[in-house]
Amino acid sequence: MTSSLLSQIVLACLMGGLLSVSVAALVMFGLPRRWLLLTVSFSTGVLLATATLHLLPEALESGLTPHEAFPVLLAGILGFFALEKFALWRHSHGTADEPDGHAHDQDCSDHRHTHHHTQNAHDQHGETVLIVIGDSFHNFTDGLLIAAAFLTEPVLGWSTALAIFAHEVPQEAGDFAILLAAGWKRGRALFWNGFSSLMSVGGGIAGYFALDQARHWVPYLIIIAASSFLYIAVADLMPRLKREKSSVGWHGILLAAGIALVAFGNAHTH
Repeated sequence: MTSSLLSQIVLACLMGGLLSVSVAALVMFGLPRRWLLLTVSFSTGVLLATATLHLLPEALESGLTPHEAFPVLLAGILGFFALEKFALWRHSHGTADEPDGHAHDQDCSDHRHTHHHTQNAHDQHGETVLIVIGDSFHNFTDGLLIAAAFLTEPVLGWSTALAIFAHEVPQEAGDFAILLAAGWKRGRALFWNGFSSLMSVGGGIAGYFALDQARHWVPYLIIIAASSFLYIAVADLMPRLKREKSSVGWHGILLAAGIALVAFGNAHTH
């Protein structure tokens, strides 16, 4: 049973890592990019529902009181905000069509636009290295959270892996857009994105052995996972949906579909 659980953790980490990179590459290199915008809606629903319908209830059912759980949730949200501000945990890359987050800025004059790209030319190397390092750190953290979820309950682990996969696809596509804009070849961008995604497997294995000996920490990591999902959904994905003018009906349907998928799965786990 122990080896089976570890195998599931590794497989779930691969799903959240390499599979998301592969899907993002497929979208960026071949399929219409509007498909990526639609995945943002589905991802938002999955993240919100997983955090509120799966992770937080599971942490409370493990024995934590609301007075113990919600301060950790608040600290987690603020912590992810701080990490993102210091470029250690990257998510806000804009859409695949706007990799630098300003491509359609109506207030950008020709002078400012030229200055911006001149500055980018000097900062390209540092920016791309930060992306790889930041994604590696983020993926390692994802692996830890997946391991914590599996140690609580395998169904919760797969639900967490699904949520990670859902939000990693648009994020990895954003990374591809930045690396390609910086002059990287497709093969090089795919290799380094795939390499950083494998850090989730390392995080999953490390989390399995470390947390198996300290299971009292698992509920707290479950809450941190919930805080990361809520932060991504509210601070990054939902603002993108607010800016999106087209296909409002499809965005609403896919948002509801993400929530329904998690809610339906949750109804069969208890």
